[in-house]
Amino acid sequence: MTTARILGELDAHLIAEGTHYEIYRKLGAHSMRAGGVDGVAFAVWAPNARAVSVVGDFNGWNAAAHPLNVRADCGVWEGFVPGASAGDKYKYAIAARDGALLPFKADPFGFAAELRPATASIVWDLPQRLPRENGAAAAHAAPLRERPMAVYEAHLGSWKRRPEQGGRFLTYRELAHELVPYVKDMGFTHLEVLPISEHPFDGSWGYQPIGLFAPTSRFGTPDDFRYFVDAVHEAGLGLFIDWVAGHFPNDPHGLSHFDGTHLYDHEDPRQGWHPDWNTHIFNFGRREVVNYLISNALYWLGEYGIDGLRVDAVASMLYLDYSRAPGEWIPNQYGGRENLEAISFLRRLNEAAFGAFPQCTTIAEESTAWPGVSSPAYAGGLGFGFKWNMGWMHDTLEYMKADPLFRKYRHDELTFSLVYAFGENYVLPLSHDEVVHGKGSILQKMPGDRRQQFANVRLLYAYMYAHPGKKLLFMGNEFAQAAEWRHDFSLDWHLLDDPLHAGVARLVRDLNQLYTSMPALYELDASAEGFEWLNQDADASILAFSRRARDADDFVIAACNFTPVVRENYRIGVPAAGAYRELLNSDSSLYGGSNVGNLGGVRCENIPADGRTHSISVTLPPLGVVYLAPERSA
Repeated sequence: MTTARILGELDAHLIAEGTHYEIYRKLGAHSMRAGGVDGVAFAVWAPNARAVSVVGDFNGWNAAAHPLNVRADCGVWEGFVPGASAGDKYKYAIAARDGALLPFKADPFGFAAELRPATASIVWDLPQRLPRENGAAAAHAAPLRERPMAVYEAHLGSWKRRPEQGGRFLTYRELAHELVPYVKDMGFTHLEVLPISEHPFDGSWGYQPIGLFAPTSRFGTPDDFRYFVDAVHEAGLGLFIDWVAGHFPNDPHGLSHFDGTHLYDHEDPRQGWHPDWNTHIFNFGRREVVNYLISNALYWLGEYGIDGLRVDAVASMLYLDYSRAPGEWIPNQYGGRENLEAISFLRRLNEAAFGAFPQCTTIAEESTAWPGVSSPAYAGGLGFGFKWNMGWMHDTLEYMKADPLFRKYRHDELTFSLVYAFGENYVLPLSHDEVVHGKGSILQKMPGDRRQQFANVRLLYAYMYAHPGKKLLFMGNEFAQAAEWRHDFSLDWHLLDDPLHAGVARLVRDLNQLYTSMPALYELDASAEGFEWLNQDADASILAFSRRARDADDFVIAACNFTPVVRENYRIGVPAAGAYRELLNSDSSLYGGSNVGNLGGVRCENIPADGRTHSISVTLPPLGVVYLAPERSA
């Protein structure tokens, strides 16, 4: 063991200050040459420890072999192990302040980890940074909120498996050659994967991570993951990853009581323990912890070239009383329920992410009416690029589950989303959370006989793609997976042999193609100028509205019939005279429907309706949506 100093004076200063956003280049394990000898430098933050040593393959896991030296100016223990090399497994042996020996700890900055149930970190060198110019976000002058964004959300462990090989996972490289072309062929613009950081329990789906800097070894090595990222970008897609910064599990080899103290969380369980998930809550008031999290976000965006982070469970961070009864939480300094430290962290996170990578984005899973989630931090917002529209999701699914006979009494569940649709940059999510834990699949939620269930699914998707907001579908939704999502099994791909399931997939592909090719459907997503009600007929359960591009003459009309009754000669006022082409009909026989429609188009008449001087008479298919556009815009 040598006494080589790993950290410079500036490093120590920035670590203590909490502003070392590339701290992962110093802490953790890094191959280097010192004193003419090749080896590995180790550095770990454990300010309250009495002693720290590194154990691993290189010393027979002997805690006495390689003690580290403490830097009192920042609480980091550092040292150099001659002969250690990339691929070696290792952990830290830590003695608490009272001398008690803690369970060996995995490296908080480990770049690779053993396959569960093993828990060691693996020495893995950072390769040269990937260029960002080959992703879907490259060289776009318009911000992402003004571009099409159709996201395919996937759990890599259950999208597809190898049944002929014991049901094993696909590897990152296999996913690069199977999942990526599939997402591209289906017309999506982005792929979002459930948390990729190493996690001990498959059933957490990655939402209880321990190795925040390590791509999970379930599907291969960090180099294999880079191959996957490259494949996504080479296909012209953007890649988002779910990112968990609100909490961490209590596994003894992880961050829990890391140096014998509540180093990463609060000691008081009213602040540091999450009752819903039995996890620790990060201490957002500790600058080193905030530094750790922000550096991790920048690591994924910079070192792997990820295009965006979907931040999990933001509401649980914002509110001190989240899932807590009176007396089970501590108010902030002003007596309120807002977590001021978490708010500051989220703003810093977004400022750092957009400051370093202007073409990236961040997306908040935030389920409350917190104001300004996607407004800039300098304007008092949280600074996210987008927010999931959980209200739209909940109201729409509750409406769709209702018997069409009674939908007229619930019409406001459809229209209410347009009251607030332009207050944030929204994503409309039909995510994994809606098809698990007894909620049933999207198909299972739908009322009626089998054909009506499929018609309702097609109706839902066509309505969703016309509604303001970016789009997100969880895997399997695109072909109306019949069963609930099961993380231990592959999707039921054989269902595509059924014409009704194949029809839904064909519709989603066509919706993506139409959506990405027509600025009226995406350009003014976050502006009221891009939306206009044409008809709200609660008694007939009909909605008609137009979506408009920045060019006012470029618009699309969506007319939606939420009943199984054909509406013939239904009159709708329109913004402009002329002929209208039927761009899409969700009831087309191509999609498994009854083929009720308008024979390709309709002509406007000089008949007043809906407060307009001109109107069209259309046939609205049962449980169907038609898209219409002026011939000049088609």
